[in-house]
Amino acid sequence: MADDRADQVPEARARMTEPFEVGVVVRDLELMERFYREVLGCFEVHRSRIPASVSVPAGLGDELLVVWLQVPSGGRVKLIRPQSAPAPAPSALPLTARRGLAYLTFHLDDMDPVVTALATGGAQPLSDPVVVWARGRRISFWADPEGNALELVDGRGDVREPGRSEP
Repeated sequence: MADDRADQVPEARARMTEPFEVGVVVRDLELMERFYREVLGCFEVHRSRIPASVSVPAGLGDELLVVWLQVPSGGRVKLIRPQSAPAPAPSALPLTARRGLAYLTFHLDDMDPVVTALATGGAQPLSDPVVVWARGRRISFWADPEGNALELVDGRGDVREPGRSEP
């Protein structure tokens, strides 16, 4: 079905040349790097200090330290630490209570090991129950150690386990 829709997509005005990236502003860069590496399997591909002479005119504020983490399946997460600590993130719940970006989605072949790693890596579950079945898939929502919302999705919706949701 996805292939049929791809044929209907209008031609892009410009060809993308790099994987899709999402920027996440963080307070504790070391903590968040460790979390995304150890829990989600991301790996660093670049690190850069962005001087105020670039960040201010670009609308990013003062000097920044940016770490690009490659997601194993493609795309990147940019962890951005401003020189002065950003305000704490608003509550992640409910996920649709505010406009703008709401969460990062990671598609997995089996979320169980990641759910276990999230629980021991400082993340907090946002789903109740932790794993929910929806349209033949399992989904789970979490807040990373700084409160940013993450969604896990896998296609193992036919696997039933005690303490998990029903369709």
